[in-house]
Amino acid sequence: MTTPNRRDFIRTSAAIAAATTVAAGTKSATANGYGANEKIRIGFIGPGGRGFSAHVKQLALLQTEGRPIELVAVCDVYNKHTDRAAEHIETETGFSPAKYVDYVEMVEKENLDAVCIGTPDHWHAKQVIDCLEAGLHVYCEKPMTKTVSEAVDVLKAWQKSGKVMQVGVQSTSLPLWNQVNQLLTEGKLGKVLTYQTEFFRNSSMGQWRYYPLDKDMNPDNIDWKKWLGVDEGLAEYEDFDRAKYAQWRRFWAYGSGMFTDLFVHRTTSMLKATGLRFPGRVVGAGGLYLEYDGREVPDVATVVADFKEGVQGLVSATMSCQETPIQQMIRGHFGSIVFGTGEQFNGFDYVPERPQVTRDNSLKSERIETETVTDSTYAHFGNWIDAMVAGDPAMCNNDPLLGAAAITTVILGAKSYREGKVFFFDDEKLQVREADSSWATGWEKRSRERGKPEHIAGWSAGDHGSTLEEPEYMKLAGPWIDGKPPEDESPLSEQR
Repeated sequence: MTTPNRRDFIRTSAAIAAATTVAAGTKSATANGYGANEKIRIGFIGPGGRGFSAHVKQLALLQTEGRPIELVAVCDVYNKHTDRAAEHIETETGFSPAKYVDYVEMVEKENLDAVCIGTPDHWHAKQVIDCLEAGLHVYCEKPMTKTVSEAVDVLKAWQKSGKVMQVGVQSTSLPLWNQVNQLLTEGKLGKVLTYQTEFFRNSSMGQWRYYPLDKDMNPDNIDWKKWLGVDEGLAEYEDFDRAKYAQWRRFWAYGSGMFTDLFVHRTTSMLKATGLRFPGRVVGAGGLYLEYDGREVPDVATVVADFKEGVQGLVSATMSCQETPIQQMIRGHFGSIVFGTGEQFNGFDYVPERPQVTRDNSLKSERIETETVTDSTYAHFGNWIDAMVAGDPAMCNNDPLLGAAAITTVILGAKSYREGKVFFFDDEKLQVREADSSWATGWEKRSRERGKPEHIAGWSAGDHGSTLEEPEYMKLAGPWIDGKPPEDESPLSEQR
């Protein structure tokens, strides 16, 4: 297994860089973080929907509670969003932040230490890389990027920078996932085999159309060309459309529907719990079966990802029924962990396999309690601040390695759905390629050679739950060479 070593290398190299490098452009960062009286100057890029309701509001609250941050600038292509964010910050903190349309200008002028990015998906990679290269810490709303190649670029830029970066999947700040990972690596379930997760929704109007349109959304108030990113090569020019602007998740050019808005949440959590990272093989399915409202993204979809550690992951959803979701769970040879649905947990269920398989009559179903988190978004931003103060990128609960692995998994599922292909990901070269027969033949070869199972990163349980009992009669199996049986027994004709 090579995945744990690669992951540890990336984490370690980023932490070393953070401890030895003072990047140009930062205000007061030192090799060891921030001093007791220093404030982390934060700017906001795209404080619109999530960028306002979560980024601005939570960090304003954290500042008023005494965390060592200052909210000093806001930037948005829509003047109403800029004004609203600035007014909220001034009301809550007493400081009137500077306002910008162009984030590049904001970064150049405001002597920032960190930025929060809440723009549409197609802008994430460029803004993240620009800010990392300017020596800033970054909080980027999920998904980390729009494409796999962008995810690799961000991962490399982060590793080189030594800065603290948090990807905005807030559920990764639940203690639950680290707790489960410890149980899995200790062998609670034996060999880990599958995870399954979901994100079921429903509405009377179609997903993402609940973002309202209003007459103030017009080219007089919105820098439409900048929003598109035409000059930056991020999108081709098209005529202004309020629906494209406010409900961009419905259109492939700017988002990827449930794949990147919803699937990335659940997939990231499962990767964090299992310790898995990049998939080896991905296929996606689905279609537009109900929501014929001009959208391009499907309303029913499933992604199946196979990992080199011998684990399969499944995430499935429909945007048109909500009351009958599948259970979220992780399955192993000796048992399963069942979480239920959603992201609010006070515990989870352990369900053992029958003793005829485990050879352990003491195993019983049990409810395992977990630490509850009232507001995971608040906890996630707090974790980011703690990591910046300490100057330790490895403290983040959702770093760019996890972010890259999650977006690779879900976006290859979307690509598979759209192109009708299966995709492989080479986690040594960090490259995507089209699939062939090698995935199946590799496992078949291992079986013929009586190989041993692979395990998730951090596995410490030896062969527990990972070996099969060999029936005595299996000695009779195998090819008869030159008419002679595989074992040294008499021919069957002599036994009659």
